[in-house]
Amino acid sequence: MILIIDDDSAVRSSLSFMLKRAGYEAQTVPGPREAMEVVRSIAPDLILMDMNFTLSTTGEEGLTLLKQVKIFRPETPVILMTAWGSIQLAVQGMQAGAFDFITKPWNNAALLQRIETALQLSGTPQEPTQEQSDSFDRSHIIGRSQGLMDVLNTIARIAKTNASVLITGESGTGKELIAEAIHINSQRAKHPFVKVNLGGISQSLFESEMFGHKKGAFTDASADRIGRFEMANKGTIFLDEIGDLDPSCQVKLLRVLQDQTFEVLGDSRPRKTDIRVVSATNADLRKMVGERIFREDLFYRINLITVKLPALRERREDIPLLARHFADRQAVTNGLPRTEFSADALQFLSRLPYPGNIRELKNLVERTILVSGKPTLDASDFDAQYIRHNDQKAAESTSFIGMTLDEIERQTILQALERHKGNLSQVAMALGISRAALYRRLEKHNINYTL
Repeated sequence: MILIIDDDSAVRSSLSFMLKRAGYEAQTVPGPREAMEVVRSIAPDLILMDMNFTLSTTGEEGLTLLKQVKIFRPETPVILMTAWGSIQLAVQGMQAGAFDFITKPWNNAALLQRIETALQLSGTPQEPTQEQSDSFDRSHIIGRSQGLMDVLNTIARIAKTNASVLITGESGTGKELIAEAIHINSQRAKHPFVKVNLGGISQSLFESEMFGHKKGAFTDASADRIGRFEMANKGTIFLDEIGDLDPSCQVKLLRVLQDQTFEVLGDSRPRKTDIRVVSATNADLRKMVGERIFREDLFYRINLITVKLPALRERREDIPLLARHFADRQAVTNGLPRTEFSADALQFLSRLPYPGNIRELKNLVERTILVSGKPTLDASDFDAQYIRHNDQKAAESTSFIGMTLDEIERQTILQALERHKGNLSQVAMALGISRAALYRRLEKHNINYTL
């Protein structure tokens, strides 16, 4: 049974009708007193609750009711309903234990999707069944460490739902691969998986890239353009580097994630999209929220489920498997014979710190294979190609005395460009930033990167 708490009889009737048509049993009450009478006697499967009642418009009555409900029914998921202008109130509700929030007027499809997700995820988390484990496609993910298996078990449980997922972890830990695994094991697997690097989209182009535009919408709009949300319809949209998103764009993103509607530039007609959202970042979003760099309401919208990827140094038993995988793929790609590793080579690789994580290991293996040309690689071969980060930083820091922070950043980029002969992918990797973030810094410092 789903309990509806709202002082507006029209809202109660509308929600009750919608839920019954969708096959749910619904019960309605007008306010906190009646709600608590129900909650004390029976345990609803889910509660839809307004935040403002007749006695108040501040939301305090709603917050008090929520806290009372969570005392009596801590396991019952609560979805809050509030006006767009009162989203901050919903955020307070999320902090008090609510499962999700939706704004009025609501999108029926979006609301039903959130209800279904809440019901699927409520209760005590269960280990994946043998059937789930057998059917789970992890063919593109290498490793068997406990840290990785914990991540995959989480994915196996939530992949079939529509829950929004936030993937966190250091740069190079494989966040995109995990996002792909969520998609290919979901009910949306036959529909598009659209990747968006938010760090690479400027503020001025955000709406055009994400929502599309009509011909003539602005000076350079010479033809219609389909936005990423429209491309991802019925499928999954992967919002990579969401921590790099400009604050002015965050509210625009929140709107479409909230009600799954958007407007194409040059066309005021709202369009619906049915998407699952998976986001990723190597930033500390909670800290950014505290510093008011990242919107708190957007943070709660994207992280219904959080998956934290372990750094490579936390899963060292996977290093030999990964090295073998990269070597075999290199052989196939370049038509080379299979390269073997000596025991001391694998020991050497397993001891390295890997601040660049899997991406750094991949580059080291591939570079060593190409440079050495030997059928069997030993520790000395990898040692010769390994870039020692501490030595490198110490050597470079001596030239930074008396320079400003911007000057140091510019000089560091120039050194990396020279060291990697202008290969931007390698430069970004060496600096520990995304390629998109590198582009922004090149433009900031007016560095000619076409060399």
